[in-house]
Amino acid sequence: MPIVADQYEFVIGVDTHAATHSLSVVTAATGAVVDQSMFPTNPSGLERAVTWISRRVGEHATLVVIEGVGSYGAGRAERVLGSGLAVVEPAAMPAAHRRGIGKTDSLDAVRIARSVLAVDISRLRWPRAEGPRAALRVLVVAREQMAGERTRAVNALTALLRITDLGIDARKALTRKQIDAISTGRSRSEDVTMHTCRQEAVRLAKRIRALDAELIDNRKALDSAVGSVAPELPELPGVGSVVAASVLIAWSHPGRVRSEAAFAALAGTCPIPASSGNTMRHRLNRGGDRRLNRALTTIVLVRMRTHPDTRAYVARRRREGRTTKEIMRCLKRYILRQLFRTLTAAYPAPA
Repeated sequence: MPIVADQYEFVIGVDTHAATHSLSVVTAATGAVVDQSMFPTNPSGLERAVTWISRRVGEHATLVVIEGVGSYGAGRAERVLGSGLAVVEPAAMPAAHRRGIGKTDSLDAVRIARSVLAVDISRLRWPRAEGPRAALRVLVVAREQMAGERTRAVNALTALLRITDLGIDARKALTRKQIDAISTGRSRSEDVTMHTCRQEAVRLAKRIRALDAELIDNRKALDSAVGSVAPELPELPGVGSVVAASVLIAWSHPGRVRSEAAFAALAGTCPIPASSGNTMRHRLNRGGDRRLNRALTTIVLVRMRTHPDTRAYVARRRREGRTTKEIMRCLKRYILRQLFRTLTAAYPAPA
């Protein structure tokens, strides 16, 4: 397959920050610096940068490499894509590449551009699609934050009830009925310490109830969003809207993940070779998109409990001497293959 230097004449590296973006134009054939400039991140600065790029490269084939496409570089990527230029994310750059050279925004922009010159075209990191996917990402991140806050509130309330006798049995996990009862508690004639503890318990219980309602609304929004983007996913066993949203965020759009094996690498479900000498082995892959990996774990656990075919598979593999962890790893790989084929069948990549 051709590399970037074979397909493009110029490569532009963009080092992004909150207030400014540094741009460097290099020739794809040699990596020589053609020009450099810095622009503010306000609307006029973003537009001036696009004009500057067009004047420097003209009609020549150009690739723009933007650091932080999902954060500080989002606005820059949107405008560059709107001008008709290709945008990718930079390749991984070891810290050793900076050793003895130093670091400035201009130098970083040059390094970003040069990082992709020898990269195979098929292995470029194209930005993820926005639109419906952006809505899913916002909802999933919001859900994670709300769930984390609810867990912290429940833990704080449980600890408070275990050190202060407020008339609630907190030896076991609090039930919804107990939390509802605490949230409706009234002030009593008691000393300052007990009064303060009771008020704090009521506040925490009310916050937990509010978060429960927010999580329900979030789930309804996810149901609607996933149903409009990929209604095929929730039809699979063990796949709900929360899990489907995590899968769609990682998969992004047709063509982003080039193969099933690449999707497995993205999810961290492919074993990594760890052989040496006469020892031939693989080790667990702890890299990849951990949110996607957690989604796969959720599907596996649900299927192991409720899906007849999966339960039969688990029983057979246990008779063969496999551990539960080994069986779950096999199931993750199978489920990821099923998810990838479902999405690619529904949304084939453009030719």
